[in-house]
Amino acid sequence: MEKIVSTLNDIIWNPALVVLLLVVGLYFSVRTRLVQVRRFGLMLRSLFSKKASSANGISSFEAFCIALSGRVGTGNIVGVATAIAFGGPGAVFWMWVVAFFGASTAFVESTLAQIYKFPHKSGFRGGPFCFIEQGLGKRWLGVVFAAITLISCGFFLVTVQSNGASMAMKNSFPVPALATGIGLAVLLGIVVIGGVQRIAKVASIVTPFMALGYILLSLVVVAFHIQDVPAVFASIFTNAFGIQPVAGGIIGTTIAMGVKRGIFSNEAGQGTGAIVSASADVDHPAQQGLAQAFSVYVDTLLVCTATALMILTSGTYNILDANGNMLLAKAPELGNNYAGFTQSAVDSVFAGFGSEFVSVAMIFFTYTTIMAYYFYAESSIMYLFKGKENKKEQLIIRILQVVLLSAVIFGAIHEADLVWKLGDIGVGLMAWVTVVSIIFLSPKAFASLKDFEAQVKEKRK
Repeated sequence: MEKIVSTLNDIIWNPALVVLLLVVGLYFSVRTRLVQVRRFGLMLRSLFSKKASSANGISSFEAFCIALSGRVGTGNIVGVATAIAFGGPGAVFWMWVVAFFGASTAFVESTLAQIYKFPHKSGFRGGPFCFIEQGLGKRWLGVVFAAITLISCGFFLVTVQSNGASMAMKNSFPVPALATGIGLAVLLGIVVIGGVQRIAKVASIVTPFMALGYILLSLVVVAFHIQDVPAVFASIFTNAFGIQPVAGGIIGTTIAMGVKRGIFSNEAGQGTGAIVSASADVDHPAQQGLAQAFSVYVDTLLVCTATALMILTSGTYNILDANGNMLLAKAPELGNNYAGFTQSAVDSVFAGFGSEFVSVAMIFFTYTTIMAYYFYAESSIMYLFKGKENKKEQLIIRILQVVLLSAVIFGAIHEADLVWKLGDIGVGLMAWVTVVSIIFLSPKAFASLKDFEAQVKEKRK
């Protein structure tokens, strides 16, 4: 099975996808005149716009929190560690590049999701499957995307999150992986069965709290290693272009890992952020696009960078080749224990506390991320059964809930390398379909931005 998964992963994540994601992000940045910079203040204001008086959707802030909970997860702790392990410090630079240009991609896909959403008894729903069908007139491709999303978010990506949580718990507490998986499944079951409103409420409370707490802790850790910060930033930039000896031989992997882990973490171009954006009840499509662009910044430029700086300033990492052989052993005792990279970094300052803190953070991150994954998968089912008998839709949703909670347990007890590759396959397939689709539909998003900016300008007069 591992050989099949590895082959599929290599096919999907070939260099063409890496180049496509970067080029499209650059193109959208140019066409929107760097909206992610010009309209930074408007991004913040869009987060807290008042919810419309109808009960047709969730607020912009709730949508932001659900999307952020999907972005801030295992990828921010274990994902960053694996990027450094296989790409060196330079992979962090490419994660930043992906975040900067990806913010414009997130704007485009989320704005399109608002334009092409559909009403449901639970509120507005939509995403790439809708704008593919309505905008491109390709119902079959919309169905394919919905099926990919259902499989990826209902199983593949769930296993990645639960595996990271169980690994972290095993490192810090005498908790068997199976127990972690079952505990997570029970807690998640309480929320997902309550539907979108319960998910939105939990996400809007837990997500900001956990992200802020994690960033504050990282600042303290980095402060204790402040003398190493200049050298770390220098290594990030030099490694990014293969200038240092170790990085020179893995420059291709450095870029690929930075882009891959960056996309896995911030989801820009993957389409999942667009799914939750469609459920927001806002006054203008571009308003939600701006809010989602900001969530990419929070995820990668803040939370991922926090993890990277802790690991790099503490020196708790190793650089490996594709076969797992060590090219640079900064912490040989950790081997390829990716969660251990971050845990050891925190332990370097808070001895006897760091590992436990990261483990608890991982549980919170995993919990909220899988909630978001459930929302994405459920929305896919609602699209597939749009206009059909409600009983069939409800039956499939119940089956999804059982499969997703089972995947939590499955991921907790299996090896990290296998589940990471499964997750990458899901992300890659969704990214291919989404990015190609929004290239053709992007003029609609550009026109929406122009209209929104005109309205904002008019209000200021």
